[in-house]
Amino acid sequence: MRSKELSLSVKQAIIRLKKQNKPIREIARTLGVAKTTVWNILKKKKCTGELSNTKRPRRPRTTTVVDDRRILSLVKKPPFTTVGQIKNTLQEVGVCVSKSTIKRRLHQSEYRGFTTRCKPLVSLKNRQARLKFAKQHLTKPSQFWNKILWTDETKINLYQSDGKRRVWRRKGTAHDPKHTTSSVKHGGGSVMAWACMAANGTGSLVFIDDVTADKSSRMNSEVFQAILSAHIQPNAAELIGRRFTVQMDNDPKHTAKATKELLKGQKWNVMQWPSQSPDLNLIEHAFHLLKTKLKGKCPKNKQELKTVAVEAWQSITRDETQRLLMSMRSRLQAVIDSKGFATKY
Repeated sequence: MRSKELSLSVKQAIIRLKKQNKPIREIARTLGVAKTTVWNILKKKKCTGELSNTKRPRRPRTTTVVDDRRILSLVKKPPFTTVGQIKNTLQEVGVCVSKSTIKRRLHQSEYRGFTTRCKPLVSLKNRQARLKFAKQHLTKPSQFWNKILWTDETKINLYQSDGKRRVWRRKGTAHDPKHTTSSVKHGGGSVMAWACMAANGTGSLVFIDDVTADKSSRMNSEVFQAILSAHIQPNAAELIGRRFTVQMDNDPKHTAKATKELLKGQKWNVMQWPSQSPDLNLIEHAFHLLKTKLKGKCPKNKQELKTVAVEAWQSITRDETQRLLMSMRSRLQAVIDSKGFATKY
């Protein structure tokens, strides 16, 4: 192993002392360096006239061009392959490299490890409906979106897990189906809630088991109608005003005949919503904000979970809901660009 090279100032001191006719032994003792080092510096100065350090050769690569291509092919076909799996595969063909080397080779090919995006699988019929909806509403002014009361249900887990996985991909390929995973709802106890929001902020957060007669979280059309009757008009009056449009997805409870009759009887304007479009439903993104705010709260039971959930829902500011409304145009454009496929959600 080569020792640390001398600085230019020490080399110049050696030359200066030699010009003073100092012997090599004395120069070495004065500067605290080896006699052979002094002799080599003087010899180099005499032969080349240079004192600068010579450029050291770089450490040779541990992989060949063929090995680099093999590493790249291992993440192109199954992008969920881990670095450990790549290392084991290379060892089977006699190539022994570290995980750090494998990461460097992938980085040099512009691959990075990212958390997968969750996207729903959208049928052809629903893709066409989503595309039509996006084109019809892309140029709608902000006043149109400000009149909408967004509604939906969500499940809030007592113990949440992000369930994240990492995937090797290039920048700009996040929504490629082979780079995404499916979402799975789970948790050690949970509550179901209905909520609404508008551009001016969040509205009510209603827990289903507080409405049902048997205190269960199962909501049918009757329970849904009771919630609508009690909460739509007050929330719309507070957040929007007299003229408003109710948004809801195509859940069977929302499209039941009895529910439609209630909506018709109340003379509420209901937005025609494309199926399988949670990425366009702004209240879904508000629910994400809610669950983000719940992280670290650690409620011990469902009642504490309800309390902190209401506090978190009410803590979502008007600026946050306004930003969600402002993002609607870009969300619609993303649907058009992806030809109706699901976008980031």
